Amino acid sequence: MSAPDPRDPLEAATRATRSLQGLSTELTARVPQLLEAMRSVGTGLELHSTLDRICETAAELADARYAAIGVVDEESTGLSDFVTYGVTAEQAAAIGRRPDGHKGLLGALIHEPDSVRLADLTTDPRSAGFPAGHPPMRTFLGVPIRVQGEIFGNLYLAEKNGGGEFNDYDLHMVRVLATEAGIAIGNARLYEAARQRERWIDGSVAVTTALLAGGDADDALAVVAEQARHLAASDAGLVLLPAASEEGGLEIVAISSDHPRDALGVIIPQDSPVVGKLLAGEAVFVDDAATDPRMVTSLAERYGPSMMLPLHSGGRVLGALATPRVRGGRPFTEAERTLATQFASQAALALMMAEAQRDRERLAVFEDRDRIARDLHDLVIQRLFATGMMLESAQRRSMVPEVQTGVGKAVDELDVTIQEIRTAIFALQQGPAEAPSGLRTRVLREINMAAVPLGFKPAHRFLGAVDTMVDELTGKNLIAALREALSNAFRHAEASRIEVVVDATAHLEDGRDAVRLSVCDDGVGIPEGGRRSGLRNLNRRAESLGGSSWHGPGLEGGRGPGATVVWEVPL
Repeated sequence: MSAPDPRDPLEAATRATRSLQGLSTELTARVPQLLEAMRSVGTGLELHSTLDRICETAAELADARYAAIGVVDEESTGLSDFVTYGVTAEQAAAIGRRPDGHKGLLGALIHEPDSVRLADLTTDPRSAGFPAGHPPMRTFLGVPIRVQGEIFGNLYLAEKNGGGEFNDYDLHMVRVLATEAGIAIGNARLYEAARQRERWIDGSVAVTTALLAGGDADDALAVVAEQARHLAASDAGLVLLPAASEEGGLEIVAISSDHPRDALGVIIPQDSPVVGKLLAGEAVFVDDAATDPRMVTSLAERYGPSMMLPLHSGGRVLGALATPRVRGGRPFTEAERTLATQFASQAALALMMAEAQRDRERLAVFEDRDRIARDLHDLVIQRLFATGMMLESAQRRSMVPEVQTGVGKAVDELDVTIQEIRTAIFALQQGPAEAPSGLRTRVLREINMAAVPLGFKPAHRFLGAVDTMVDELTGKNLIAALREALSNAFRHAEASRIEVVVDATAHLEDGRDAVRLSVCDDGVGIPEGGRRSGLRNLNRRAESLGGSSWHGPGLEGGRGPGATVVWEVPL
């Protein structure tokens, strides 16, 4: 028959209970209290509330004023958590930082996990004394808590009520309670781990849904940062993508934080050791970002433990995800690191899927645009052209002057419409990198619209990269100035020729780059003493942008000296 497994919770509880047999009637009388304490400890599954309940129950069972549980860290070198009972909020504030278990009696019990009972802990050679503000303590009882055969931490009791010492009865009772506490803590840890995995999975689903919803890309990245911050219980969540600058590096493009403005847009340089590892697909874990020499940005000064995880999928690194905690914050556990790494991989996969989905949608749009352009060219323009030829034939056959004039205007309008459709076809056929900003197209549209009332189409020229060098505000004002100049020419010039020039290579007198609009006609010119409201509008619009407007003689060969209107503003 095999020996019983000492790690089995039931066997541990059985052995602890058997140790009570043969003891005094005083201890036997306290068994119901012990059983009630064990029942109380075993209720609930949330880990921290379980630790609180164990402290309170142990203090009541041993009639102690103070109780605490020191949770040993993963390296078994110190304490990762310290839960107390009996210490008021004012006392805790006066004590300040909680013990880390690296020295003193608490540290000794980590390295030598065995029961300890002291009449005066201040005289023990392992004691390191109390910090300022700590309540006085003399009598002491310490018992290790084991979870599945491994040391989870130690249960400490101090200051027996009534001034006495902790006795053998207290020691036996607390040992049994510690065994039950180990079982309860094991269950709570399993529950907490399951809940934690569930939260990270839910977060991954939320990120995937946001990225594939087809919304704004910046909003989707903000969801990644927010979910990572929430799941990692960190002070901030940051998404970094490769910087577009020549220097390279990683740029913070999304952040979830209480102070995001000073971090958004910060670039971690290419020569940073952290960037090199992340772009190579390696995770970086930092115990204290403020003091780690690998952290080269000023943002690191406000953070402590940090996880920096590559967003890589299918052998491709898209960027990185960072979740820093405040200085002095709790280090990330191995389970948290594993779950965060899996989350980052899932987020990267979702990013790639979203990118592929957007590419498919863009391709569908381009295919539809090509189809529309072909239909306009092959069907609509051909029909309009045939209709124009029919109207011209009817015009020649008609003997009524009014009919000839009306048909002629209709033919001219058809010509303008055909030019507009051809401009639209040109815009539809542009690729994403070739698509104009719209200024050239809008200038052509104004010229074609003016052709109908003028009776002829003004000539035009473009100099320089008009679409890329002229910003939106300047472009809007240039179109308004062109419309004003063409309107003046139609109403007052009686011109037969008009030339429009948009020059994005012009320079102002002080040498600054400028865009210059020139509208020249061969009409009667601008009479002295005539109305100047249109010209004043042009000048006022140019001055609002730091430019100017003037007029002079126009094209030769017409009914008069003609006129040239110039409107220019700096780029």
